[in-house]
Amino acid sequence: MVTPTPEARRLCAADELADGGAGVRFTVQVGGRAVGAFVVRYEGVVHGYLNQCAHVPMELDWQEGQFFESSGLYLMCATHGAVYAPDSGLCVGGPCRGASLSKLRIEEREGQVYWLPESPYDAPPD
Repeated sequence: MVTPTPEARRLCAADELADGGAGVRFTVQVGGRAVGAFVVRYEGVVHGYLNQCAHVPMELDWQEGQFFESSGLYLMCATHGAVYAPDSGLCVGGPCRGASLSKLRIEEREGQVYWLPESPYDAPPD
């Protein structure tokens, strides 16, 4: 059995994330303040981002954990209507076209999803 590295933080069971479905929210520290983040599954791969629109730093989800627009093909900011490619975080439509969401390092192994903190993101104290 592989043990996660000490800095890895378990977020959820892998089967909690369905392609184009609800995401799982969590919190990271950025510049000494708590910032929302999330993971979603797209085309079989788990992706994680800070939960902040690239246009104005507002949370994306329109209901808790709901990041995809109705087709399940794009992430969408509920406030500004910005549309993002789920695999890269690149804004492909809306007020921030060409900007990107801040991507986080995520790993899926042994049926679990982990966030691997890296500077400047630090895990909040337990």
